[in-house]
Amino acid sequence: MISLPPDLIATAERILAACEETITPLATAESCTGGMVGAALTAVSGSSAWFDRGFITYSNQAKIDMLGVPEGLIIEHGVVSEEVARAMASGALAHSLATASVAITGIAGPTGGTAEKPVGLVHIASAHRGRETLHRRLRLDGDRDHVRHAAALAAMDLLLQRILK
Repeated sequence: MISLPPDLIATAERILAACEETITPLATAESCTGGMVGAALTAVSGSSAWFDRGFITYSNQAKIDMLGVPEGLIIEHGVVSEEVARAMASGALAHSLATASVAITGIAGPTGGTAEKPVGLVHIASAHRGRETLHRRLRLDGDRDHVRHAAALAAMDLLLQRILK
């Protein structure tokens, strides 16, 4: 059995309670976290009432095919960028029944970083129908597991903020 960190489960419980309070179904679009947010949400009993679907779009082509991220956006800004994170969040809404979404794209490492986009760079966006999309840029230190965990937790925090405000 896979064990998720308690802070992810506790945050998932808060998110799902907020979804119930505000009648907000959810979708996720994850790249570097590989479904960690979706796993935390679905670890909570009753989550099926509020979690519509999750997209694990690890490759660029998956982002294009599953979420409708324009290829030109990836070419112009790079896959790890604010623009792509926002497009992923919008795409998750467009391809689901959700009212709110969260998207994560980043470089978990230890390989894949560059001087311009180092390991630990993560972009998160949270969209909500009829509201402004929120964005957060993170520069995380640590190994791959730490970057993925911290990115998932930050994404969940941003999603909770988007649901409640």
